[in-house]
Amino acid sequence: MGTNSAAADAPTTTEAMGIFERYLTVWIALCIVGGIALGKVAPEVAVYLDGLTLNVDGAPVVSIPIAICLFFMMYPIMVKIDFAKVVSAGKAVKPVGLTLFVNWAIKPFTMYAISFLFLGILFRGFIGADAMDLVKLPLGVDLPAGAEYGAGKVMLVDGIKMLEVPLWRSYLAGCILLGVAPCTAMVLVWGYLSKGNDGHTLVMVAINSLTMLVLYGVLGGFLLGVGRLPVPWEALLLSIAIYMALPLVAGYFSRQWIISAKGETWFKEKFLHVLTPITIIALLITLVLLFSFKGEVITANPLTIVWIAVPLFLQTVLIFALGYWLAKKMGLSYNNAAPTALIGASNHFEVAIATSVTLFGLSSGAALATVVGVLIEVPVMLMLVRVCLKSQGWFAKYRTAFQRQ
Repeated sequence: MGTNSAAADAPTTTEAMGIFERYLTVWIALCIVGGIALGKVAPEVAVYLDGLTLNVDGAPVVSIPIAICLFFMMYPIMVKIDFAKVVSAGKAVKPVGLTLFVNWAIKPFTMYAISFLFLGILFRGFIGADAMDLVKLPLGVDLPAGAEYGAGKVMLVDGIKMLEVPLWRSYLAGCILLGVAPCTAMVLVWGYLSKGNDGHTLVMVAINSLTMLVLYGVLGGFLLGVGRLPVPWEALLLSIAIYMALPLVAGYFSRQWIISAKGETWFKEKFLHVLTPITIIALLITLVLLFSFKGEVITANPLTIVWIAVPLFLQTVLIFALGYWLAKKMGLSYNNAAPTALIGASNHFEVAIATSVTLFGLSSGAALATVVGVLIEVPVMLMLVRVCLKSQGWFAKYRTAFQRQ
């Protein structure tokens, strides 16, 4: 199929995306404004909600309101997974192998390198060389006030021990958590818009979800340690259990029960249709809370979002280009190459937000960095979808030459 006809036949954004997904960037912008306004007008509301926590040894570990929101962000994603299709993934070794390689062997490390370069060196002066951030002290760490831990120092704030770390390192932590979280939700939309292989995309959603249960904590903890950031292993494992394992188990069993009781057609056409907006609504509520705490930082330095967005944008484009190029070199067809590249480029921001809040706190710079990832996700990914559609002929020519060899 030629480039022009492919672009003409491709589904439009309006056809493939609902109102929540289509205008996600607009909703996020409104949440930023609403969150900042809430922090200014009624700061006690956000403080009260953030105070509803599960504590361990007197230290807040899990925010109950955020945990509820994040469960409803994750459950609709997990319930869509057809685990029977995971078994058939082995039949497409090349695209599956390439996707796993880019997602887990390349992406986390390029994210760390690019973010460190920009946040720790090039933009450090703009962020504030001496600017500090207060994050949660890792679970199980009991050090006296004034003690050093990694790149931070233990501080006593309102009777609670916190860790004071350089602000740029806190932003780096958020970028790291985004880098080790390949997308498993919106990529279904990106794959559809690019006229990719929906079966491959669905299989990779399932495989990535399962792989994250193991590698997310391992790679995230390792890179946080390299960045001299606190590595709260207990909280990291707790985050994986609450925000990935629990929705995964709930999604699996509820899917089986609903299909058994009502049939697969009702499940896909009725249940999922009602469930689809819930992820976005829960995400937006979470963002309002996040920005209610970061209002002062943003209003004092409006370019903060820009400093974080630049490395995230470059990382997204780089990983997409690498995945797309490798797919071409491996002789993959376009309909497998497009979703393979888009899966690696996109981030599972729901998990990244959940983990950053659990590990470092709702008001941390790490949490803000993950939110910036959400902010740029839709426009950047739509740009890359257009790149895919315009380059289909590139794959057709290569595939013909490849078959003649």
